[in-house]
Amino acid sequence: MSTEDPRILGLRQRRAAALAAGGADRIARQHAKGKGTARERLAQLFDPNTFQELGMLTTARCAEGEEHYPGDGVVTGFGLIDGRTVFAYAQDATIFGGALGEMHGRKICQIMDRAVEAGAPLIGLIDSGGARIQEGVYGLGGYAEIFRRNALYSGIVPQISLLLGPCAGGAAYSPALTDLLVMVEGQSYMFLTGPEVIRAVTGEEVNAEQLGGARVHISTSGLAHFVTPTEHDAILLARRLLTYLPSNHLENPPLVAPGGEAPGAGAQLNAIVPLDPRQPYSMHRVIELVVDAYSFLEVQGRFARNAIVGLARLNGQAVGIVAQEPEVLAGALDIDASDKITRFVRFCDAFNIPLITFVDTPGFLPGVDQEYHGIIRHGAKIVYAYSTATVPKLSIVTRKAYGGAYVVMSSKHLGADVTYAWPSAEIAVMGGEGAAAILYRREIAASPDPAAARARYAAEYRERYLNPYAAAEGGFIDEVIEPAETRSRLIGALLALRHKAVIPLARRHGNMPA
Repeated sequence: MSTEDPRILGLRQRRAAALAAGGADRIARQHAKGKGTARERLAQLFDPNTFQELGMLTTARCAEGEEHYPGDGVVTGFGLIDGRTVFAYAQDATIFGGALGEMHGRKICQIMDRAVEAGAPLIGLIDSGGARIQEGVYGLGGYAEIFRRNALYSGIVPQISLLLGPCAGGAAYSPALTDLLVMVEGQSYMFLTGPEVIRAVTGEEVNAEQLGGARVHISTSGLAHFVTPTEHDAILLARRLLTYLPSNHLENPPLVAPGGEAPGAGAQLNAIVPLDPRQPYSMHRVIELVVDAYSFLEVQGRFARNAIVGLARLNGQAVGIVAQEPEVLAGALDIDASDKITRFVRFCDAFNIPLITFVDTPGFLPGVDQEYHGIIRHGAKIVYAYSTATVPKLSIVTRKAYGGAYVVMSSKHLGADVTYAWPSAEIAVMGGEGAAAILYRREIAASPDPAAARARYAAEYRERYLNPYAAAEGGFIDEVIEPAETRSRLIGALLALRHKAVIPLARRHGNMPA
C-alpha cells in the first residue's frame, strides 16, 4: 500500500493529463502528417532539459459537460537557447486543432509580457485553425490582445514566428506583425479568407496551398522571410537567427569568434566588376567575398530578387546587409524592393545591428504600372528608414548609383557615417547615353553621323562626370578604394563606430509614408 502523499499523487495525475495533450489517437494523427506535438517541438528548440512550462494546468472556462483539456491547447514557458534565456509558446494542434480561446490567448499574452519584462526574445510556434468558434467574442478578444502586444513590443525584444501548420483568418495578423516569419513547404499556409469563401464570393477556384502556401508568401506576397523543407529545419533556423540578434533593444548582438574571409577573396573582388557597364555580375558573390566566410544569411531571398537583404558577420560582429542584384532587373529599385529594403533597415536599427549597403542601381524602375501603384510613396519609405536609422551606417558604391536611387541608398546626404566607392563606381544623375542625348541633343541632331556623335558625347560625359572622383572631391564619398580593401576598411570603420550615439529629436513619432 502506497504511503505517498495523495496530494502529490493528484498533482502527478493532473500533469500526466496535460502531457497527454489531445490523446494518443490525435498525437498519432499529428505524427502521421510529419508534424511534431507542441512539446516535441519545444524540446527541439531549447537546450536539453532547460524548458520550464508555465500554465500547464490552465483550463478553458467551460459549461458542465463541455470538452476541456489542461493547458487549453497551447504550451508556454521559457528556457535556454545556446545558453540565452528565450520565451516561447507552441500551439497544440491535438486540442481543438490549436484553435484559440480566451484562456489560450491569455496564456500567450502572459508569456509575451514576461518576455518583455525579462528583456528576452520571444518565439511563437504556430499551428492553429484560428479562433475557437464556440467561445465567440472571447476568442476574438484573445487575438486582439496578442496583436496589440505584437505591436507594442515591436522593437523591444525580437519576435520570431515559426508557422508549422495552418494560420487562417484574422490570426494571420500576429505572425505578420513579428520581426521574422519562417514557413515550412507543404505544411504551412496562411490567408485571411479561405478557398471556400473565395469560391463562393468571386467564383475563383484555388486550394489552400495555392492561396497561402509557403511558396506564395516567400516569392509573391513577401510575407515570409524564410522557407524550410521541414519543421525541424525551421526550428534549427530559429536557433541560428538568434545568434545574430540581441536579447533586446538595449543590448548589442552577441559577438562570436572572428571568421576568416573566403580564400582568394581580394583577387576575386578586384576582377568581379566587368569593364562593360552593361554586363551584369553577382552581388551575392561580392557579399560572400567581403563578410566572414559562410556567415551570410539572406532574408526574403525569393522575393523582390533585384534587392538583397540579410544578416552576416564581419570579424565576428553581426551586421545587416542591403544591396542590389545587377543580375535581376539590372538592380533597379521597384515597389517590392523598396518595401523589402525599408523593413529590413528598420529591423536592424531597432536591434542595434550596423548596416552595410552595397550600391549598384541604375535608378527606380520606370513604367506606368510602377507610377500608378505608388513607386514614389514606396521609394520614400527607404529615405525615411535610412534617415532615421541611428546605428552605424556604411556604404560602398560598386558601380552604378544614378539619380534618386543614389540618394536613397544610404548616401552621405541621408546620414551615412562612412561612404566608400570602388574605381568602377558611376555616380551621376543618369547614365552616359541618356545624359548625352539631353545635354547635346542639338549637336547630335546637326551631326552628319548622329549615332557616332551620341557615342562620342556619351564617352566625354562618362570621362568627366561618371566616376567616383567627382563625388569624392565634393566630400560625398569618403574614400575611393580597391575592391580587395573592402573587408578591412569595413572592419576598421565598424570598430571606430562601435560606441556611436545619436540623441534623437524630441517628438511623439514620425509619420512614415504608408
